[in-house]
Amino acid sequence: MSNFKRAPTGAARAQAQAKQPNSILKTLQATELIVSKPVLPAEILVAILDYLPVPDMMRFARTSRRMREMVYDDTRWVARLRSLGCWDEAEARRRFEETMRRRRELADRASVSAAPGAAAAGGAGGARPMQPPTSTTLFDATAEVERRNQTQLRKLTDGFETIKVTSGQPPRDPFEDPEALLQVIKSAKSVRGHAREEYGKIYGALAPFYLDLIRAKTHTDPIVFQVFRDPERQAKMLANLRTFAKSDWASGWQQREEKLASMIGIFESAVLREFEQGYEFWDVDGRMKKYAHVLDTLSGDGGSAGVELFIHKHPIFADKEVLANSMDCINQAPADEVVLEPSRRFFDVLSRKVNAQADIIERIFPRPGPVFWQFVGKVREDIIMEYATPLFDETHERSILSYVKAVSGLFEQTLQFFRALTPPKGGLKAEQEAIAKEFTLKIFEPHLDLYLQDELDYFVRQAEREVGDWEKKLSEQDASVESFYMGSFVNRQADKRDFLTSFKKVVMMPVSVLPTSLGLPLGSPFASSSSRASVMGSSSANGNSSLQVASPSAPSSRPHSPGLATPTTTTGGVDRTGSPLPGGKAPSDELAAKTALMTSRLEGIKSLFSIEVALSLVHQAKATLGRIAVFIQLGGQAGGEAREQCETIFVQLLRILGGRHVKAGFDKAVTHLSQYNARAVEASQHDKGGVAPLVTFIELVNVGDLISQMIDVFYEQQLAGPKIADRNDFLDPAGLAKKKFEQMLDESVAAGLNKGIDVLMDEVEYICATTQLPTDYNPAGPDQQQLGPGTSSTPAEKAANAAAFVDMDIGPTHTAKRVRDLVASHTSMLVGSTDKSMLDVFNGEVGLRLFAAVCKNLKRQRVSTAGAIKLIADMNLYFDYIRSLKNQDLLAYFKALRELSQIYLIDEKHAKEMATIIADGDRFGGIFRAEEVYEYAERRADWYHVRKDVERAMYGLECVLM
Repeated sequence: MSNFKRAPTGAARAQAQAKQPNSILKTLQATELIVSKPVLPAEILVAILDYLPVPDMMRFARTSRRMREMVYDDTRWVARLRSLGCWDEAEARRRFEETMRRRRELADRASVSAAPGAAAAGGAGGARPMQPPTSTTLFDATAEVERRNQTQLRKLTDGFETIKVTSGQPPRDPFEDPEALLQVIKSAKSVRGHAREEYGKIYGALAPFYLDLIRAKTHTDPIVFQVFRDPERQAKMLANLRTFAKSDWASGWQQREEKLASMIGIFESAVLREFEQGYEFWDVDGRMKKYAHVLDTLSGDGGSAGVELFIHKHPIFADKEVLANSMDCINQAPADEVVLEPSRRFFDVLSRKVNAQADIIERIFPRPGPVFWQFVGKVREDIIMEYATPLFDETHERSILSYVKAVSGLFEQTLQFFRALTPPKGGLKAEQEAIAKEFTLKIFEPHLDLYLQDELDYFVRQAEREVGDWEKKLSEQDASVESFYMGSFVNRQADKRDFLTSFKKVVMMPVSVLPTSLGLPLGSPFASSSSRASVMGSSSANGNSSLQVASPSAPSSRPHSPGLATPTTTTGGVDRTGSPLPGGKAPSDELAAKTALMTSRLEGIKSLFSIEVALSLVHQAKATLGRIAVFIQLGGQAGGEAREQCETIFVQLLRILGGRHVKAGFDKAVTHLSQYNARAVEASQHDKGGVAPLVTFIELVNVGDLISQMIDVFYEQQLAGPKIADRNDFLDPAGLAKKKFEQMLDESVAAGLNKGIDVLMDEVEYICATTQLPTDYNPAGPDQQQLGPGTSSTPAEKAANAAAFVDMDIGPTHTAKRVRDLVASHTSMLVGSTDKSMLDVFNGEVGLRLFAAVCKNLKRQRVSTAGAIKLIADMNLYFDYIRSLKNQDLLAYFKALRELSQIYLIDEKHAKEMATIIADGDRFGGIFRAEEVYEYAERRADWYHVRKDVERAMYGLECVLM
């Protein structure tokens, strides 16, 4: 005990001074030395305890109650159990909750049993109410009594209770019950508040062996090899000691761990030698199996040393039947090709050999699954990679096509090889699938980036070459056709230029040496005018077909339009499938040659891009995607790169097919359509019931629509179906490229149809101008009509007109029928080949342009009252056709036309009614103003006769309105 006392307080010191007399000793007595006892902080003491051996910790706990609490702290022993891997927090929590539940149940039972006695006491007292219990038992009384009894009987050995290896039995000597020592770590429990006792059991069982092994000088000294004679038990105890060493935190633990590892290494080497001897004699079920289990028990990782020895010395790696030559895939194939039948045979043999080892591995090793896949990994590295790499290098040097076929084909065979293996029992199919993909990726990962890039480059080159060959073929055919039509004319022009040059030289020469033409000198004033006209006509070169060499028998050289009366040389179109040159003789003049060339180009519109080329490109893209798509199943980064490359292939397909092939064809078609001139075409071409260039362009639209459907089917089957592209992702590259292609196609079709409408209306105007007879709407004839003031019809003429009116056909005119059939045939061609919105726009534009053409034609006609019947019939015909288009906005225009035709049916005596109709703007739905209706009324055959009356009536209406 310490002799130092605490200094008195101030009040006590003053009281003591008051009792003592004043002296020098009083001052000395008041001064005392205060010395504090040095104490280390608890945190430092706790840290020091972690580095003490367990016996020293128990001695430290005996020094004081405070030190005992530090040592017995449950968290300290939980940490040691956790280092041994035998503490389960979930189990500890479950045990704790179960204990708390039992205590609550006991407390509830105790409160229920105390209630009747309290009630009786309250009744005896008279008016005293029953009070609730003031305390509650929070522990199991029976368990507490047993714990106190055990504490009293406790016998300490280095601070631990006497260890009972098995509950309910007295302690046994390790030599008598060694099996219990082997299971001491596995039998440890996770109980909160009792971690020290659990660790004490482990320490009492394993510490003697551990300390003895550390002190041993040779490998024969440790007692562990004397207690346990069986190699498997020895391995199990050594494994327990290795685990126990993880809780050795005292000073010098590294040296002790190295000594333990050294002893275990010696034991492992001895076991491995036994395993190797059994391997040499192929004693599968004997020594190989026995010592493989010993190695597994010792290491805890499946006996990696024995597994490595088994795999390293396996005879399959020297089997000549397995070690095939991958060059057979090239040697047995045509030039720049590769065949995969030899590789298939190679994988068949290898699969049979590897599967045969699965049963042997299962008989030898306690954990056959990991051993089998480790063996397969060695096969992958030493056999499969050595087979595939030289093949890839050689095919890449020879041709890209053989390289991409070899990589993709061998990838499928390799993945199928790993999937077809039959591992030992107990393995999961999902686990085998994951391992198969992992091993396959390790083989092909070094070649994957190069392969994907080569696939893209090869497809782009092949597609551009295909389109380039088509463009070259078209260009050569166009050049041949142009040479056929224009070659002789150009040669004649050159001859004419040479002749004019010579003529100028001759003019400057003396008259005596001038050449003669038609028997007279050209420079003579006596030459006939016809001969001069002949020479001048032949020397003209302005491109007009009428400027030909005129003979004296042809007094007039005025040209005739090839589409009107004078037939020109009939020329055929370009046959894109056969010879590029048309049959027949080339035209003899420039206009006919240019017309024939234009006709040939217009007929060739439908072959400006080819469905065969599009189909070829789609097949190439499908083959490329088929080779790349097999890599998507790898997943991860490699699968993502393969998926992105598939989408890139599709984007490049649409770029080449759409931009270079389809769009270029539509642009040429629009250019050819813009050069069409209906009046330059032969009359026979107009009698075919359609506009040839527009028909061919619509055929081209149908081809484009077919290509668009092909692309849509390709996208759904090759990209969206296999989940390569996401149709619901608006940022997906393949989806964006598809939408861009469709937009380009719609814009090209719209541009072509716009030009096609121009061509169609030119044809309509041509038909109206050439087939609409003056007598269609004026059957009496212009010489019998009252075309001016002062003229009158005799009663006989009126009777003749009435008779003609009775005999006249009141149906639509031939011109109106042709126009209606022409327009209807072309609008019906687009049904099904374009979307509804574009078709509605096309029909609306055609209807408006047809309305303008009919109005223009009407302004050129003279309409009599008798001819108004046929005019009304024509307008009804147009109205019925427009109604079939189901466009209400467009129908209003032709309804106004039908109303307009009524003004020609009014008799000349009813001028006021005519003026009322002309001035009624609501009658025509706002389509025609009164001024416009007045202009149409001027086309009446009797207008000069009724003009004054109509104008007077209109003036009167204006005055009334004002």
